[in-house]
Amino acid sequence: MTRKEKAAKKEKKNRSISRAVLWILAAAVLVMLAISTMLNWSFMKIGVTALLSMSGSNAAVGFRHTVEMADGLEEYVSGVMDTYNSIPDEIRRKPDSDAYRAYFAPFLESDFYKETTAVLEKDESRYTFLEKDVYLAMYDREQMTLVYLLDPKESDQEWNAQVGEWEQADQEEMDAFFSKDEIILRHRNISERYGELLTIADPLINDEGEIIAFAMSDIPFAYVNASSAIFTILYAIVMTIALVILFLIIRAVMRRRLMKPIREISNAAEQYTLSRTDDRSDKKYFSQLNVHTGDELEELSHVMAGMEQEITVYEENLTKAAAEEERIQTELSLAAGIQLGMLPRVFPPYPERQEFDIYAMMDPAKEVGGDFYDFFLIDEDHLALVIADVSGKGIPAALFMMAAMIVLNNFASEGYSPAEVLRRANEKISRSSKVDMFVTVWFGILDLKTGVVTAANAGHEYPAVRHPEGEFELLHDKHSFVIGGMAGIKYKEYTFTLEPGASLFLYTDGVAEAANRQEKFYGCERMLAALNQTGNMTAQEILQKVRGDVDQFAEGAPQFDDLTMLCVTYKGC
Repeated sequence: MTRKEKAAKKEKKNRSISRAVLWILAAAVLVMLAISTMLNWSFMKIGVTALLSMSGSNAAVGFRHTVEMADGLEEYVSGVMDTYNSIPDEIRRKPDSDAYRAYFAPFLESDFYKETTAVLEKDESRYTFLEKDVYLAMYDREQMTLVYLLDPKESDQEWNAQVGEWEQADQEEMDAFFSKDEIILRHRNISERYGELLTIADPLINDEGEIIAFAMSDIPFAYVNASSAIFTILYAIVMTIALVILFLIIRAVMRRRLMKPIREISNAAEQYTLSRTDDRSDKKYFSQLNVHTGDELEELSHVMAGMEQEITVYEENLTKAAAEEERIQTELSLAAGIQLGMLPRVFPPYPERQEFDIYAMMDPAKEVGGDFYDFFLIDEDHLALVIADVSGKGIPAALFMMAAMIVLNNFASEGYSPAEVLRRANEKISRSSKVDMFVTVWFGILDLKTGVVTAANAGHEYPAVRHPEGEFELLHDKHSFVIGGMAGIKYKEYTFTLEPGASLFLYTDGVAEAANRQEKFYGCERMLAALNQTGNMTAQEILQKVRGDVDQFAEGAPQFDDLTMLCVTYKGC
């Protein structure tokens, strides 16, 4: 391929990248417009609803004040409700009939009605936010109806109700309005006659503190939706125009400030690659770039120039790096020694004690590991047993492991129960640790007089127990949350008994998850099979048997996880 063909191919590739970026930008603009319009619609509905609710509340309060100022309020309300209750059921079922309305005709001539309606007609705008939306009503709890007592401009049958007219109500609505006696109540309901409404009620209370009626204001939700739709459409139009203009500006700027610098950097990279193969590494390419866009591309050109210089320095320091790596390996070996030095390594640890036989081992996957075991006498009759597995590997896990080991040892030495030791350790580690790490722990206390083991499991593997003359079996104990994962955790505690001659085997997941070259796991079944071949072996021989079986299964495959085991055989007093 000639140089000209290569240049044409590169130019075509640059154009395709430009188109892809523009398509992505256009898609982002459309998504932004859609999301912002939806959010605007939601917020507008909330805002308009709040505004209408406030205005409706003012209308209801004003209407209540007008009604309370008129003489004969209680007599009027009582008279309407008594008349309503006295009407025969067959007539009351037809509130829009002339026979029904005839019962309430006298109330239209009452002084209260005339005085109230006169005031409303004189200064209607003071009490209404929307046309014909305030009225006086009362609930009949027995019939579960809303009875209209006073509705201004009753000639309009579409919006207004006659005195005594009623409509069905539900229990939830009545409970809502009768639950307060001083605060304006808002209730959203669906009315067959008026549609979806926002009803605001202000209770009228007599001297005995009883609610005798409600000054109500209704606002159709159609107003909310219409107002929100108008504002949202205007918003969408303005946003569309603004985004289109913004898109065109970005498109022009991108072509001038993006594609040209990319081509220059690409050419420099190609020349630099050729210089490495042609042994012209002393020539500078990225340092000669003249990119002054003031953005990430200019920064990229500087980074590439710096890379060019740093590669030279890197090659000069390669020998030094090898020496430094050797030093690090030495320090890692020292760290591994320190880590292993924290674990009990002398066996038998208590030659004078004949009640038990104990042995443990840990093989880290790297120079240092995150597993650990521990055992120590809390007092003359109680032996603490710990095995744990820190998340992760290497030096961070090793440091976390040492901290966890010290914390657990300190709390156990103070005589706390296993569950309390884990709880306190979790609180200490969770609140003081700044790294995203945790540790699984099995912690138990063996009573050397009785063989009773009191234990708690913080997300660790199930222990294996062999009773005298029996076989090893997994003890499916109660798991709790890991240590260091979250503060405020309570840990479950349980007990079991080791008869004289019984053994307890503890391990980390590095045993069951040891893999061979076919990437198959060793598994708990193979582990139990190996344990059940140990017979009357000592604790040390048991662990050596399991470790040998794991090595035989792995067939020389690399060890990917720390492998830690602890075994104790209880012999009795």
